[in-house]
Amino acid sequence: MATIDRHATVALLGGVALGAMDFAMQKLLPYPWANLANSSAVWAVLAFAMAYGLRESLLRSAGAAIVMLVVAVPAYYLTATLVQHDDVANLWTTTAILWMFFGVLAGAVFGVAAAWARDGGWRGVVGVALPGAVLLAEAVRLARRDEPATAIIEAVLAVAVVLLAGRTWRRRGLGAAVAVPLALLGFLGFQIGGFA
Repeated sequence: MATIDRHATVALLGGVALGAMDFAMQKLLPYPWANLANSSAVWAVLAFAMAYGLRESLLRSAGAAIVMLVVAVPAYYLTATLVQHDDVANLWTTTAILWMFFGVLAGAVFGVAAAWARDGGWRGVVGVALPGAVLLAEAVRLARRDEPATAIIEAVLAVAVVLLAGRTWRRRGLGAAVAVPLALLGFLGFQIGGFA
């Protein structure tokens, strides 16, 4: 029971912190760093990092990542309400609900990836590759939208996250190699989702 409480607490507090910090960093940081705060890829990687740090089963990792990302959305809008007096109704708009839906999808994928990243075999390689791939996919999208500075930062972060998630140089190399085709799939996903 204590493990479930710890995971729930970490996920809930992580979501509140992510939503509030996203809003604050957009206001406080200069370009291009402010763009990272509101990056869907960065949110996905943060969910991966939280689930990876929990070192739990596949289902618990996915559940924690989902909770973190879903809670982050209303936390963002609530922070905007408190700080700049946005309408509290933004918490339940179609946009907010759509972002929470994407949080469920991304949380499931990146929570599973976090659990896989600790495994051996092909699942471990895919788990290490996925957080780098989503950053690369978004970097390509940003470069096409003429935001090269943010694209470069995300590409560097993609390399860093693969290096950090891989436990051996072999796993890191394989993860980097697999991240490229997964990034292409992710870019297609951004296009299908209307984000390109």
